[in-house]
Amino acid sequence: MQKQCPECGDKIVGRIDKKFCSDACRNSYNNTINKDHRNIIRNTNNRLRKNYRILETLNPEQKTKCSKAKLIEQGFDFNYFTSIYTTKVGTVYYFVYDQGYLPLEADYYALVKRES
Repeated sequence: MQKQCPECGDKIVGRIDKKFCSDACRNSYNNTINKDHRNIIRNTNNRLRKNYRILETLNPEQKTKCSKAKLIEQGFDFNYFTSIYTTKVGTVYYFVYDQGYLPLEADYYALVKRES
């Protein structure tokens, strides 16, 4: 019984557990399977990446203070973050992966980087 490549349909020659006829077919198949099928997923991931780059750029020393106006000027969107961390005293940090921010008074934010 000859196995067929799930991408192009050609017969597979070689190892018994081989699934694709070539690396190109394997890559093409996996790219199709893993592609973001919905715009909302792609747009959300793009927004998270942009927010992360902004926080990383504005926080080179791993801990700093920044105005809300500067974040907005850079294009930061406060609606997109990956997690929330609440301290024992009730302080709420918002994180985009390992880059976080803490709202302070007078429209300022403390920018922090979570230690791994």
